[in-house]
Amino acid sequence: MSAPKIEAYSFGMIRIDGSTYARDVMILPEGVISNWRRREGHLLIPEDIVPVFEAAPEILVVGTGSVDRMKISEAIKQETHKRGIQLICMPSGKAWQVYNAKANEKRVAGAFHLTC
Repeated sequence: MSAPKIEAYSFGMIRIDGSTYARDVMILPEGVISNWRRREGHLLIPEDIVPVFEAAPEILVVGTGSVDRMKISEAIKQETHKRGIQLICMPSGKAWQVYNAKANEKRVAGAFHLTC
């Protein structure tokens, strides 16, 4: 089975493998977790992405929102480093393209904030 592919992103919307989502998503090598919520809204902490850690990707691409509003905690940086996961963070408008490019070559997961 190939990794899910992102077909389009715009503010508040992402289309993955023909399905459109209007809430934040996590993308695992095996599929999509829709309506993804974080404990602290615009701060990403390890507890928010437990399914990603369980999936053991080589790379995690985080889309931080259209204007880069979601921040990445130091704990996320430490935990991904400890697990040998390359962490790539950037605004969602660019992150979805990076996710697709990396998914062609590695085991990749994604976490996408769709709005601000």
